[in-house]
Amino acid sequence: MRHLIDRLFQGERLTRAEFQDLVLCEDQEMLELLFRRAKERTEEVFGNHVYIRGLIEISSYCKQDCFYCGLRCSNHKAQRYRLSPNEIIATCEKGYEMGFRTFVLQGGEDDYYTDDAICELIREICLSCPGSAVTLSLGEKGKRAYEAFRKAGASRYLLRHETATAEHFSRLHPPSQRLQSRMEALATLKDLGFQVGAGFMVGSPFQTAENLAEDLYFLQEFRPHMVGIGPFIPHQDTPFGKYPAGDSGQTVKMIAITRGILPGALIPATTALATLSKDARGRALQAGANVVMPNLSPEAVRVKYNLYNNKLSTGTESAQMLAALREELEGYGRKMDLSRGDSPLWKA
Repeated sequence: MRHLIDRLFQGERLTRAEFQDLVLCEDQEMLELLFRRAKERTEEVFGNHVYIRGLIEISSYCKQDCFYCGLRCSNHKAQRYRLSPNEIIATCEKGYEMGFRTFVLQGGEDDYYTDDAICELIREICLSCPGSAVTLSLGEKGKRAYEAFRKAGASRYLLRHETATAEHFSRLHPPSQRLQSRMEALATLKDLGFQVGAGFMVGSPFQTAENLAEDLYFLQEFRPHMVGIGPFIPHQDTPFGKYPAGDSGQTVKMIAITRGILPGALIPATTALATLSKDARGRALQAGANVVMPNLSPEAVRVKYNLYNNKLSTGTESAQMLAALREELEGYGRKMDLSRGDSPLWKA
C-alpha cells in the first residue's frame, strides 16, 4: 500500500484497480501516512490557508426528482421559498462588508429564475461587490445558458456528478436524468473557461468500492478545479429515508486521495461532513480539504433548504459566527482566508 501512496503523491496515474485498493485500505498506519501526505501536499500548494466562501441558498424549488434529496419535486412536505434578486444582492453586499470575496449561489433546478434573470443578478453582484468571484451551483443547463453566465461575469460553476458509474447513477435518479448528460455539462463548462467543480457522495445507497474507484479515476481524467466530497445523509421524506448515512472516516479518506490526484484543487470540508460528525471538519482540513462555506442565507430560510436530515445551519456555518470559525481554524493550525482564492489549476 505504501508504494501506491508514494505513486499517488508523485503524480503518477493509477488504474481503477489501484484506486480500489486505496478505497479498501483499512491499515491504520497506511491511512495515517495518506492523511499526512495529503496535509503536506496541501500546504506545499496553498500554505496553511483555508478559503472561505459565502453560500447563499437562493431557492428550495427543484424540478428534478433525485431519490436522495429533500428538495426533490415529489417531496410535498418540503418548505419552498425563493429569494428575490434584491434579497440576494443585499446578502452579497452584507457579506462583502464582512470581507467575503466569493459568493456561491446555490439552488434547486428552478426555472423561475430565467437565464436572463441569472445574468442580470451576476452583473449586479459584480458591480456591487467588485473583485469578487461569483460561483453558481444551479444544476444542469444548456450550453447557451452557460455561455451567457460566463459572459455576465460568473467564473465558477459547481456541478457534482454524484457517481461516475452509469448503473449506480440510474439507481439514485429517475430515468429522465442521465449520467451522460451530467458529464457533458461538466465538459462544456470546462471548455467555456469556468473553474469547474465536480464531486460525489460517499456511502450513498448501492455504492461499492468499485464505484468509488471509478469516481477517483474520473477525477484523474477530467481534472476539475474544485471537488466537493461529502457523505450521504438520508432525508426522511425521500425513497432513501431509512438508508444508513455514509461514514465520515471514509469520506475523509476520499478527500485525502483526491488531494493526491489534484494538488491544486479547491476541496471543501462540506456542511454534510460537519453535520455527520463534530470533529469531521477538522479531520478533513488535516487531510487535504482547504475550503469552508459558511451560510450567508437569511436566517428565516436556512431551515427550509433541507437537503438531508439535521442539516447544520447554525454555529460556525452561520455568517454571524465568523469569529468562531476563525478561532476554530486557528485551532487546526489553519489561517482563515476570505480572498477569491482561485485554483492554480485554472487560467482566467
